[in-house]
Amino acid sequence: MARTRPYLYYDAAVSLCTTCFRRIDAKIVFEDSNVFMLKRCPQHGFERVLIADDVDYYRRCRELFLKPPEMPQVYNTPIKYGCPYDCGLCPDHEQHSCLSLIEICDACNLTCPVCYADSGPHRPNFRPLAQIEAMLDAVVRNELEPDIVQISGGEPTLHPDFFALLDAAKARPIKHLMVNTNGIRIATEEGFAERLATYMPEFELYLQFDSLERDPLMHLRGADLRHIRSKALEKLNALNISTTLVVTVERGINDNELGTIIDFALTQPCVRGVTFQPVQQAGRLTNFHSAEHRLTLTEVRRRILQQTSVFAPEDIIPVPCHPDSLAMAYALKLAGKVVPLTGMIPPDVLINGGRNTIIYEREEGIHEAIFKLFSTNHSPQSQATTLHDLLCCLPQVSAPDLSYANLFRILIVQFIDAQTFDLRSIKKTCVHIAHPDAQRLIPFDTYNLFYRDNLEETRLAPLRAAQFTFPLSRLTQQ
Repeated sequence: MARTRPYLYYDAAVSLCTTCFRRIDAKIVFEDSNVFMLKRCPQHGFERVLIADDVDYYRRCRELFLKPPEMPQVYNTPIKYGCPYDCGLCPDHEQHSCLSLIEICDACNLTCPVCYADSGPHRPNFRPLAQIEAMLDAVVRNELEPDIVQISGGEPTLHPDFFALLDAAKARPIKHLMVNTNGIRIATEEGFAERLATYMPEFELYLQFDSLERDPLMHLRGADLRHIRSKALEKLNALNISTTLVVTVERGINDNELGTIIDFALTQPCVRGVTFQPVQQAGRLTNFHSAEHRLTLTEVRRRILQQTSVFAPEDIIPVPCHPDSLAMAYALKLAGKVVPLTGMIPPDVLINGGRNTIIYEREEGIHEAIFKLFSTNHSPQSQATTLHDLLCCLPQVSAPDLSYANLFRILIVQFIDAQTFDLRSIKKTCVHIAHPDAQRLIPFDTYNLFYRDNLEETRLAPLRAAQFTFPLSRLTQQ
């Protein structure tokens, strides 16, 4: 009798041990319509990690939605120890920064149980304005004209120089500026939202919004924030400040609300979309090993499709610059109706129509393809208004009576942690964070694994010491 394995072998991989973080061999297998990573650490044994619950979607990410890598203008660190131990960005990284984060403080007015940065009132640290400006300059040096820069924390609105640093960001050639916030100052402080409105356009709020119910908020944030969210949105709607609702998703906690949140967001005039982020093993969740509470990108996608009728499967597609970790859907809000857009665009247009970016500014191939969806009688140059600064791989679109307020987008962002670590995918990450030394941009995934706070000394240094160091001249490439 032939001996067969219970799975279909698909690929080899390099991963990390979830316990000791050393690099180990792994393999990707298909079993019962799921994708698993199988890996074994000599010291800590075998791990079986769910990567996706949709083999077909996973294969599309790997085999269809692929774009040629696009490099940053400069690299910041040499190749010495090998990925992910040389982040900075090193010359072995395959993608420039589609989105760059600047963390301006560790202080926060919440102590969220899911915080990847371990922020809170116990860490009253605010980076000096001069250091923040140097971090902004590091982003500009790498990108020349950064697509999106997101000001984050901690809670960035608590910074005593908050508006001065927004001025500093606006003075630089940044195409789209975002602020990541829990909304407390917006909801409670008179005049705060009005001052934020002065930074429009090319400005957006990334508003924490995990649930419409009390119990999930208590679990995820440690506080019932429903009134805060309601009051903040009331002010943002009145001022029409572009806002994205950001949902941290945990299995069994709020994953039954994804469709409800989308439907709610569609009723808010200021909301341009919803971003869903499955929990990542980092910060206060460092020991979060239970598969019972983890969610993959495909599981979040499946729940969205099951819980709302707005989008069909062909509407939620991989983002070509990093399809493993990013999925998107676009729609237009027109005359009280929602019209899905992404499924109308052939995949080859997204893949071949422009450069790798989160905002496809004036990329002619995509521009023309999407314009055909709106009009066959006029040239793009003849239209009077534009759909400004679409995020995540869509260009400006010319069409009558449309503006950024007509846009609605869904984005699923799955950050890679030690359990799901795949070296192939890490090399393609396009969400990067400026290191406090203002010399390096580091992939957000590996920053939380090896470079945040003192991890570079306590966790990364021993791993570097254990690696065989190749001659630098053999490995460094331009």
